Order: sequence, then C-alpha cells, then structure tokens
Amino acid sequence: MNKDIYLKFVPEVSKNKPNSWNNKKTICPFCHRETLVDIIDSDGPLLLLKNKYQTLEDALLLVIIETYDCEKDMSMYSKEEMFNLIKFSINHWLKLESNDDYKSVLFFKNFGPHSGGSISHSHMQLVALKNVNYRDQLDDKYFEGDMVHKTNNCTVNISKEPINCFTEFNVIIESLEHLDEFADNIQKIVKYILNDYYAPCDSYNLFFYDWKGKIICKIAPRFVTSPFLLGFSLKQIGNNSKDIINTIKNKYYQSK
Repeated sequence: MNKDIYLKFVPEVSKNKPNSWNNKKTICPFCHRETLVDIIDSDGPLLLLKNKYQTLEDALLLVIIETYDCEKDMSMYSKEEMFNLIKFSINHWLKLESNDDYKSVLFFKNFGPHSGGSISHSHMQLVALKNVNYRDQLDDKYFEGDMVHKTNNCTVNISKEPINCFTEFNVIIESLEHLDEFADNIQKIVKYILNDYYAPCDSYNLFFYDWKGKIICKIAPRFVTSPFLLGFSLKQIGNNSKDIINTIKNKYYQSK
C-alpha cells in the first residue's frame, strides 16, 4: 500500500470563502468579472486566474471560469464550447506541469452540492503542488474496466477497481490531437450522470491525470460519502455495470 500523503490545509483562509451551494443569496464572484484580480489568461468566456483563497500550504491554486452564465453547466455546452474549455484548460494544466517549481499539478472540477465545491458557477481548478507528486498514489488498475465505448482515438470505461467507491468512468486518449473526442465523451458521461444515472444525482467530479503517456479524465457521480469508506477504508462497487453500459450506449452512442 502506498504511504499516505497529507496536504496542509489552511482553515483560517477557508472560513472566509463564499458558498453559493449552501446559501443561494451569496453574491457570485464569477458573475462580476470587473471585480476579479490576478487574471492570467482569457479566451472569450474562459478565464484563468489565481484563486483568491489559497487554502493549501506549499501550493498555487488557480481557477478556470467556464462561462458567463451562472446557471449554465457542462451538460448544456455546445460541442464547440466544450472543446474550447477542454483545450484551454489542458493547455494551461500541462504548461504548469512543465514548471520545475512544482512536482505535480492537480486538475479537477467540482459540480453540485455534494461535490466538495463551494461556488455553483461552473469552473475548474488547478492546484500546483511544490512537494507532492499525485502519481505516487496511482495504479494502472484505477483506469481499467468494463468497456463503454471505444474508437481508435478514445476509450471510455467503468473502473472495476475504483479509487473510491461505486461508479467511476474513465475517458482516455493517448494524443492531444484527439481532444475533440475527449471533450465529447466527457460531456456524454456528465449528461448521463445528471439525467439517467440509476440513482438521482445532482453532483459529480472530474479528475484529470497525465499518466504514462495518456491523458485521462475520471468522472465520478457524487453522493454523501459512505461510512464504510470513511471509517474502514472499505470500497464498494455496484453489481450493475452492464445495465449502466447498456443505458449509455442506447441513449448516447446510437447512430443518429
């Protein structure tokens, strides 16, 4: 078993963060772009900036705002919007990864009240870690599983041995030339989770990995965390992967 790694959290900073999932009256900072500072790059609605709340020691936290519209989420984007978001985000992620000041860069998205996020306005996050390489905690088995969809350029599967619990989808490419398929398949799985998952689901996470020559997005529906996992490190997986695969294929991959 890999040695546990602990990131140093700064509660003094975190306590001042707004939370629009818990309080709908919270003023959304991402809707008022004129007030934002430390902007690094922009492309239309896409905006990369330093996170105002640096809640980890020995790290740089950045935010990628995805859209002007506070009510719009990834499942609603056009193919062009989705592709532009993925291309913009991955380019900045990999650029930061090449910076020798950091051992690795976490790239992820929280969406929904159970996702661990605080702002409902759609965004992604980059966390550059000075002393930690996230790959030390990974294993090939986390990205292998039952096939949902496969082309010459992109693979979608369900983890047989997930990092955490239940259903984890993996979208995998081996070349940045195929970001269009990558983006399209990520969006299909997000739509499935929000609209057709076997249990009502309003939250998900995306986790991105630069792993052994592959770019991988792991997509996980989110619910209240299992006590088996929290208390005993015991993971659960569903016995319904065939039903999930059939639903996704029939609704999202049938030829039009």
